[in-house]
Amino acid sequence: MSQDNKERIYSVIVGTGSYIPSKVVKNEDFLKNVFYDTDGSRFMQSNEEIIKKFEKITGIKERKYVTDDLVLSDIAFFAAKNALESSKIDKESLDYIIVAHNFGDVKLENKVQDLVPSISARVKRMLGIENPYVVAFDIPFGCPGWLQGVISANYYIKSGDAKRALIIGAETLSRVSDPYDRDSMIYSDGAGATILEAYKSKKPVGILSHVTRSDAHNHSKLMWMGRSNNKNFKPNDLFLKMNGRKLYEYAISTVPQVVKDSLDKAGLTLSNIKKVLIHQANEKMDVEMLNRLFKLYGKTKTLFEVMPMTISRLGNSSVATVPTLVDLLFKGKLNNHSLKKGEYAAFVSVGAGMNINSLIYKMI
Repeated sequence: MSQDNKERIYSVIVGTGSYIPSKVVKNEDFLKNVFYDTDGSRFMQSNEEIIKKFEKITGIKERKYVTDDLVLSDIAFFAAKNALESSKIDKESLDYIIVAHNFGDVKLENKVQDLVPSISARVKRMLGIENPYVVAFDIPFGCPGWLQGVISANYYIKSGDAKRALIIGAETLSRVSDPYDRDSMIYSDGAGATILEAYKSKKPVGILSHVTRSDAHNHSKLMWMGRSNNKNFKPNDLFLKMNGRKLYEYAISTVPQVVKDSLDKAGLTLSNIKKVLIHQANEKMDVEMLNRLFKLYGKTKTLFEVMPMTISRLGNSSVATVPTLVDLLFKGKLNNHSLKKGEYAAFVSVGAGMNINSLIYKMI
């Protein structure tokens, strides 16, 4: 970090928002499901055994789904509106609206992925923004999409080209999950939004550093769209699929070093970090990634003091997990977790691509 006395532009968070769907789906609601393996065969274990093992690994007890009348652009709008209200800024003063998602507006009745016009354009219209110089675009980047949107907005702001940007992460994974696949229990819906603003300071604040990597050469096929595990179910429909074991191995072996790289770039060490806000993939994976990060520094710590978790009640909503976590933390809605002026946080995500990003933030 710069130590001179020159005033520079930094990107700081001035507003956060989220939308947590009202429909609660508990683990026991899957007891009547029929689960098939990838080869189309029925599992020998009972659903009780499958669900018990699932909860032990993922930490998920329940998840949230959107109601039948909503699509992704609706909940992205709700989160954006919430963020604008918390920031108290003029919506017409935004320079960018960036929406991270992966499937667009998927309607319940036909499961078609609707991507035209862009989700960001729809959100801009729903917000009633008339200024044509509020540029709206989408980012399909897997689970790290929202954080990559923040990184992109940071470049615009630090260059002096922009003063304010609204970045939204939204997903409705319940609309693309295979009801015959055990992995469907992981997925949930939600939206989170953050407003970044240019801030002049002689001391580094806000976004201090970031690192992103894409391991597409060897790992791009760990998630894909494929047919149902039940070979007789809707043969023309495609559902979200993943190689959970390989994804887990990739994440725990790669993410810790990316976080360390971002800390090194900021001139900090792990001891400076008050909170690690990590993508809510599954509890076992998140704990192991943090464990390995601590080992890189030869340290041990009570992990859940550093790493707030929402997955037990919100599930994995992909690009929405981190911005929702940020909103809940910044608004004091996470028990025993807070960030004060001058404290540092690491924002971390991993997902389809395979993409990883880590960003270091200092509170103002």
